[in-house]
Amino acid sequence: MEFRDLKTQYQKYKQEIDFAVQEVLTNANFIGGKEVKELEDQLADYVGVKHCITCANGTDALNLVMMAWDIKDGDAVFIPDFTFFSTGEIVSFRGATPVFVDVDRETFNIDIIKLERAIIKTIEEGKLNPKAIIPVDLFGLPADYIEIERIAKKYDLLVLEDGAQGFGGSINGRRACSFGDAATTSFFPAKPLGCYGDGGAIFTNDDELAELLKSLKVHGKGDNKYDNVRIGVNSRLDTVQAAILKVKLKAFIDHEVEDVNRIYQLYNERLDGIVEIPYIPNGFYSSFAQYTIKLKNKEQRDGLQAKLKDHGIPSMIYYVKSMHKQDAFSDLESDDREFDITNELCDTVLSLPMHPYLSEEEVNKVCGVIKQFIE
Repeated sequence: MEFRDLKTQYQKYKQEIDFAVQEVLTNANFIGGKEVKELEDQLADYVGVKHCITCANGTDALNLVMMAWDIKDGDAVFIPDFTFFSTGEIVSFRGATPVFVDVDRETFNIDIIKLERAIIKTIEEGKLNPKAIIPVDLFGLPADYIEIERIAKKYDLLVLEDGAQGFGGSINGRRACSFGDAATTSFFPAKPLGCYGDGGAIFTNDDELAELLKSLKVHGKGDNKYDNVRIGVNSRLDTVQAAILKVKLKAFIDHEVEDVNRIYQLYNERLDGIVEIPYIPNGFYSSFAQYTIKLKNKEQRDGLQAKLKDHGIPSMIYYVKSMHKQDAFSDLESDDREFDITNELCDTVLSLPMHPYLSEEEVNKVCGVIKQFIE
């Protein structure tokens, strides 16, 4: 059994993917080929924004926006404590200070009440300049952007949606990566929409920001690549990956997001009352980058993971260590008591196999082992 079955996906779309890659090889337009612009247009149309700017990976996407917004030393950027390292890394990379905020136990996403408390505390301390919020759409579920955007407006903060896991999700029909002042996603192979290597994208309705990002991602170019008007980076999505993503985007839209939500329902029907199952608020729709359950404690979680492994069932723990406990952030002041939910989740969460090609028989096997272990 595969945790994220890219092999079956490839076999299903092998002819289309092979043809798309072969066309790039035949035309030999490996950098900036037509497939890149076509993909950007299709992604922007799907998300419902004016601009999509592709780049080399999801971390670069976040960092490029930080560069464009001139996030720098003395600035505070508010991020969830329960997330992947890159969300905080790109803040520190710019010399700014990540301010970690505990998360909501049910949704795994940034806690709105604690977010506002952290902003007020930072303002009152007067050491840092509150500049931006980077909410994360964890496990496929968009953060509560209705409240986040209200808070951001109240305190004059920018909002950057980290949609690396949330692409395909939505709130009341509005798709992930369309929220805030800008949004990013990752095309890492295991993401809801993944390529066969690294890739990322930025989404925005801001015309000036889009033009600046296009310059920054190619060495700060002006009218041409030998006219450099600012310091930038080298971060491009190559044409082969764009060609692959065009094929996979069609499958993603046609059936994959719907299929993972069908798997989500199958899991829920079998596990409800056995373990704590994912919570999806009314009006929200998840792309289920992960299907994550909660156990009673670390011993039970680790025991279940071992039991699943004995039966050939893969599982993952996202995340075993919170942001405020990472050694790389040891120089930052933090009170462990402010992160009680994150600390609990790190000891109790377990992600089960989840992808559009998971069969009902495989779901039954996973759930059977879990029930046997718990009961």
